[in-house]
Amino acid sequence: MRPPRAFTEVAPGRYRESRGLYYDEFDVGDVIEHRPGRTVTETDNVWMSLLSLNAHPLHIDAAYAEETEFGRPVVSSLVTLAIVGGMSTNGTSARAVANLGWDEIRLSAPVFVGDTLTAESEVVAKRLSRSRPGAGVVTFRTRGLKSDGTPVMVFTRSALIPCADGSGAA
Repeated sequence: MRPPRAFTEVAPGRYRESRGLYYDEFDVGDVIEHRPGRTVTETDNVWMSLLSLNAHPLHIDAAYAEETEFGRPVVSSLVTLAIVGGMSTNGTSARAVANLGWDEIRLSAPVFVGDTLTAESEVVAKRLSRSRPGAGVVTFRTRGLKSDGTPVMVFTRSALIPCADGSGAA
């Protein structure tokens, strides 16, 4: 019996958790749900806003934000991208040789302190690498969602991922 994808058999009946999948284990159309979720805190928002020099008062000044259509501070999109992107890493690219790029980042709803985010990634394309034998490029479309299902973000990301046997034969 083959162990589940997330484990490597290290002895009969003994398994070790494995992080990530090989190129060969992804199929176009697969959807990976990334869990557990992550509740956004005020500290997340303030620290990332200051770290990234994004001092827009909508993110860090409650009195200012109270006078906007939102009525409270909106979490910086950099926080949302970091959480959703990080949340997706283990399931999509923990074995990656390289992250190749992010495309089409879209923000569809505001995120507020206290919102819990989850994510899901769909495999939208894959091909063997032309320049790196033994690896392939896998492209994912990742969606960030609030716990009530409201989509807050979507982006496309590609990663260079090794083949299981290193041969590049898929």
